[in-house]
Amino acid sequence: MIKVLSVASECAPLVKTGGLADVAGALPGALAPLDVEMRTLLPGYPAVMKALKGAQCVADISDLFGGAGRLLSGEAAGLSLFVLDAPHLFDRGAGIYLNDDGVDWPDNPERFAALCRVAADIAGGSLGDWRPDLVHCHDWQAGLVPYYLKRDGVSVPSVLTIHNIAFQGLVPMARAKALGIAKADLTREGVEYWGQISALKAGLVWADRLTTVSPTYARELMTSEFGMGLDGVLQTRKADLSGVLNGIDLEVWSPGVDTHIHQYKTPRGKAANKTALRDEFGLPDADGPLCVVVSRLTEQKGLDLLLDALPALLDRGGQLALLGSGDPALEKAFAGYDHPHVAARIGYNEALSHRMMAGGDAILVPSRFEPCGLTQLYGLQYGTLPVVALTGGLADTVIPATPATMAKEVATGLQFHPVTADALSNALMQLCDLFAEPKLWSKMQRNAMAQPVGWAPSVAAYAALYDDLMKAAE
Repeated sequence: MIKVLSVASECAPLVKTGGLADVAGALPGALAPLDVEMRTLLPGYPAVMKALKGAQCVADISDLFGGAGRLLSGEAAGLSLFVLDAPHLFDRGAGIYLNDDGVDWPDNPERFAALCRVAADIAGGSLGDWRPDLVHCHDWQAGLVPYYLKRDGVSVPSVLTIHNIAFQGLVPMARAKALGIAKADLTREGVEYWGQISALKAGLVWADRLTTVSPTYARELMTSEFGMGLDGVLQTRKADLSGVLNGIDLEVWSPGVDTHIHQYKTPRGKAANKTALRDEFGLPDADGPLCVVVSRLTEQKGLDLLLDALPALLDRGGQLALLGSGDPALEKAFAGYDHPHVAARIGYNEALSHRMMAGGDAILVPSRFEPCGLTQLYGLQYGTLPVVALTGGLADTVIPATPATMAKEVATGLQFHPVTADALSNALMQLCDLFAEPKLWSKMQRNAMAQPVGWAPSVAAYAALYDDLMKAAE
């Protein structure tokens, strides 16, 4: 039995802003059959505190960046948790990272340094009766854990998973002493990043192993185009970096069990969902494919490219139903798009996202970069063919329709490159051509639905990584 402390700033279904939460929430249960006991350390946000059951105080902390705190042990949503109950840091009514004005909380460095400090203390044996064999850290919010472990001489190995390198936890140098960072480590070889401290870089430098959420993204991170200024650091850690694809929860995202839809197990079952989805969005019948988008509306997600490429879809009789929010200009553009075959809902609705996945013919994911991506995995599972950019996890999970893959009858979607409006337009025209061939289309849907998109392959890779770390530590 390997005991693992997972350190995360969010964890589904308790609190979520992105894919990090899905991974943190899925791994403990998925790893349990592989003889891994994982306990998750989370901040004591109101939603977490409300859900926590059987809470026991296992440590009192008198001074935690401006106030006292407690470490609680309990369970919630089937997860075994440690929760850092520090109201002065985490008991806030707005977002977990942003205030009501959409700006980072000014004390975010201290908030998550507190989480890291407590994690390092647990690894150091502060609880006595439970001590992890290794620590699994997620993104910049847990980036200082490996540094604190090495600073304090704790021999427990650590893994850092990069979910999105665009978020780096930058801190002014003046706060180094308060965060417990030694002057000797405020260098290019240490935590310094363009005159600031980077919590993520601390993890990249001091963690024993590094992972990210797809093999292609792991390679991309070592390039100047995708590395966000940290590509040099990652090149020096190349031997310690690996990509492990995310999976999806098949008990929630599977058309045979999904309670939000007309359930089905073959592509033919999508017809009732498609009719219902058109009715819900006020779309008429059409000869072309009904494409769906469920996404943040940002340039990273390539939604500005989709606006330019939409005529290629609409001119071939295709349709678009969109659900998302984000950039105000993109929200306005999609909500006000003047065409009877385009409909948008601004915001997010979990149940509606399931209905869109079940009723759509294709899911569009034109991201400029995408560490892993989940929506294309949902699309595969529901027989909703992904149209994706050739980047990150999108490249690793979708078998593109090419002459070779169509001849072998293995294609599961479409990929386009470069990531431009013209290339996306061509992909949408190809999509319409394939949709006009019912036998080919049905075969691709069956291929998609047969793809392994659950957590089994991923957790096997994580378990093997943990085993390697334990052997190296012996």
